[in-house]
Amino acid sequence: MSESGRPEPTRAQIRRWRRYLADERAEAAVYRDLASRRTGEERAILLELAEAEGRHEEHWRALLGEHVGHPRRGALRTRVLGWLARRFGGVFVLALAQRAEARSSYAADDDATTAMAADEQIHGEVVRSLATRGRSRMSGMFRAGVFGANDGLVSNLALVLGIGATGVSSQTVLFTGIAGLLAGALSMGAGEYVSVRSQRELLEASRPDPRSHEAIPHLDVDANELALVYRARGMGAQEAEEHAREVLSAPSARGADGPEADYEEIGTGWTAAVASFFFFASGALLPVLPYAFGLGGTTAIVVSALVVGVALLLTGAIVGVLSGGPPLRRALRQLAIGYGAAAVTYVLGLAFGTTLG
Repeated sequence: MSESGRPEPTRAQIRRWRRYLADERAEAAVYRDLASRRTGEERAILLELAEAEGRHEEHWRALLGEHVGHPRRGALRTRVLGWLARRFGGVFVLALAQRAEARSSYAADDDATTAMAADEQIHGEVVRSLATRGRSRMSGMFRAGVFGANDGLVSNLALVLGIGATGVSSQTVLFTGIAGLLAGALSMGAGEYVSVRSQRELLEASRPDPRSHEAIPHLDVDANELALVYRARGMGAQEAEEHAREVLSAPSARGADGPEADYEEIGTGWTAAVASFFFFASGALLPVLPYAFGLGGTTAIVVSALVVGVALLLTGAIVGVLSGGPPLRRALRQLAIGYGAAAVTYVLGLAFGTTLG
């Protein structure tokens, strides 16, 4: 028995508790580092998360007692997360922290309290909400960038492999790839501009007329036409009547025009267009590089496919992390789609090359 009257912990328990202690200490440091790069409410929330991790740390320290030993380093993924938090601290780090909270094993560990297991679940939701704010702020450019880069990788790899399989010269493949890069980047940029601009215009057309509040003081209070506005927006008849009476009682303070429009998640047409152009071009450049460096034939095809494969794995993993999904699965899915499209055009290129030959 230990001095506290509890049974002496086993070696396995001591190892596990020390690991938990180190991880809690490291996770608290991650939240403090993230908080140091923020202000206002987000900073306060992150500091409270760090404080909660500190309470968990004390739980394991109390269980260990005289066996606490020297401070240990946290798990590798937590140390990497801390390194990223100190240097970047953006939505990418929050998304990784969200996944780290979701991996907690406290629910299945009898030595952890039910409150601690519940804390970890709630922490995951808190971090998810903070990450969602960041995703909202970057989603317009991020969508254009990711789609642009992946389209450039896949479409130009398919083009280069398809043309290369016909047996034409390496110079022809190079110029074809450059033409595909420019045409695709311009097309993507124009398409994103039109898409985002049209979406903003549609949303703008659905907004209430900001001048409608000017009519409120002149409405017939008994007829209460304002209630029809709220019913048309989806309120029930009684709720609409009550809300309209509130507005009519203080027409100068409240209006019928609703909340201000927030198109942050959509972005602007020019931002999406520029991001799409450059990300497509950067992705489309990779399949052409082996030919630009003088390679040709099968060697150039293999090198091009390998370079693009690594890029597809990377972009797929990034999307997985930022979306809160499993990075490996997203990466492999991206690779399969890209290679599948390239394989089809390569086979068609071989067929055309044989026919023309």
